[in-house]
Amino acid sequence: MTLLSPSFSPAERAVVAALAQTALPSGRELPGAGADAPDRVEAALATFPDSIRFGYRGLVRGLDLFARATTRRGFAALPADRRSGVLRSLERSEATRLAARGLLVILKAVHFEDRRPYEALGCRYSVDPPAPTEPPSWHEQVVAGESLVGADPVECDVVVVGSGAGGAPLASRLAARGHAVLLLEEGEHYTRRDFTGRPVDMLRKLYVDSGATIAYGNTAIPIPIGRGVGGTTLVNSGTCYRAPESTLEEWRRISGISDLTPHALAPWYEEVERVLQVAPSSEKALGMAAKLIARGCDALGYRHRALARNAPDCDGQGLCCFGCPTDAKRSTNLSFVPLALQRGAQLATGVRVDRVVVERGRAVGVEGTVRKDGRVQRLRVRARATVIAAGALGTPAMLLRQGLASRSGQVGRNLSIHPSAAAMGIFDEEVRPFDCVPQGWAIEEFEDEGLLYEGGNLPLQIVAAMTQGHGPAWSSLVEDARRGVIFGFLVKETSRGRVTVGPGGRTMLWYWLNDRDLARMRRGIGILCRVFLAAGARAVVPGVAGWERLESLRDVERLEAARYPARHVDITAYHPAGTCRMGTDPRRSVVGPTHETHDVPGLFVCDASSLPGPPGVNPQMTIMALSLRAADAVERLVAG
Repeated sequence: MTLLSPSFSPAERAVVAALAQTALPSGRELPGAGADAPDRVEAALATFPDSIRFGYRGLVRGLDLFARATTRRGFAALPADRRSGVLRSLERSEATRLAARGLLVILKAVHFEDRRPYEALGCRYSVDPPAPTEPPSWHEQVVAGESLVGADPVECDVVVVGSGAGGAPLASRLAARGHAVLLLEEGEHYTRRDFTGRPVDMLRKLYVDSGATIAYGNTAIPIPIGRGVGGTTLVNSGTCYRAPESTLEEWRRISGISDLTPHALAPWYEEVERVLQVAPSSEKALGMAAKLIARGCDALGYRHRALARNAPDCDGQGLCCFGCPTDAKRSTNLSFVPLALQRGAQLATGVRVDRVVVERGRAVGVEGTVRKDGRVQRLRVRARATVIAAGALGTPAMLLRQGLASRSGQVGRNLSIHPSAAAMGIFDEEVRPFDCVPQGWAIEEFEDEGLLYEGGNLPLQIVAAMTQGHGPAWSSLVEDARRGVIFGFLVKETSRGRVTVGPGGRTMLWYWLNDRDLARMRRGIGILCRVFLAAGARAVVPGVAGWERLESLRDVERLEAARYPARHVDITAYHPAGTCRMGTDPRRSVVGPTHETHDVPGLFVCDASSLPGPPGVNPQMTIMALSLRAADAVERLVAG
């Protein structure tokens, strides 16, 4: 059996079966893994990208080799207690901890692709699709990219690559002013009828690389990125912040752009807030989780409040990051994109743009690929203005592949990602954490330290997959999740990373968390544990290797005194930014104050990549406000 086979070999099947029996035993109520585990894992992997499928098979083989090296027997041949010992060794070793995480995360997620665990724990398994309704008239403006393929290029005033927070508002404004706008989106146009409420199913459908976008450095950090009409706004938590004054002051210093002030940006923010219908989360959407966090903050004297969100009719199903099942969240696919299409713009889906067309030094459109009649074909678009809004990872990769706008050497550099950590507090009372929004409450006491706390909870499948450990302790902890609250925080970091292009043109991400930011992350975890205990939690699970369960302030103090490395923390990251940053100096920035690139006239970058640095808060409103601001400059070019 070759490595490129889509199926497990008999030896690999035996290892997966033994791993499932060892890692996922039955609990008090939770059913354990069955004999069909290898079949289910294999079926799930078949729906993921090759990099994940073959990578997982490599981890399975690595587990068996590790067992043979340490016990002289294959993993499947060991008795249960010795298999558990091998897993513990993998989890605790500096060299193999991340590999163990990769093995177990997928196995746990697949285990919860089954109704039985949900029924045992009294949780919802999926959502029923809504009854068919007549689609709104603007749907007629959405076409498959293959329908535009022809001998002649498509012509328009403005072509916008990307339909998320950067591209959609600009397209809406320019269409309202009578310009012919064509939006190009690599993903598909999904509606609530496509949203099943099954997190892993939605990861495959709505996320780049099925959610497996990872930055590598002194640890591996997942960065979930949306893929579909709406971009990452389709799968974010709906949290809405204006950029703080301290952030804007820092951006003015870095960029030299003097009008990045609260007063100057206020009209754009106000328009975004009106379109998104921004308001604080309702009590129903917040659930018990917010009340418990508020209780802990009050006991400690910390500032806290309900978060503002773009979901005026939210009923708290907690699926914001996996496709809102009620259309309550006004992501751009339900706000600025419909506005643009109602005003005459057109949206083409399934288009992978890979080249900006440049003639006589000026951008005059784009080229990309679509699938038509089973073949990859080229699509050509000519435009008077070209706007790239493919995000802080996609935009620099596109420019780097072509060597465009790179005279400053800053394309792909200055990557910030808001590294984040979380903890779970376990209470005696029934919390029902899966019936609330993932981000509804905030602790703002520590913003001056670059720490912003936001949370509520996550679906059971994600909690089960991300919870550390294995065996009876893991089963017990997942059963306790019904009485748990997950809360997290982001770090407005000083670390920076880089986007590069690897073999085959693949986007590669590199990021090293520096000592200063790691120290803040350690402090942030300690504060969060204290909030949980002050709220009455009987235990806290901090997401740090070797510190699986804390039950007292003394335990927290010991954790706070520890100097663990970055790879011991379950770090995730959100809001990548800065990789084509704006500024007045062409030697230090990629785009100017109007978002037009310094090097290529007619080429605009309008997304998170143009932010001068990390915003320190959820950035979608700032990206949208700057998008509306940039529309004026694009219009001047088109009109001229």
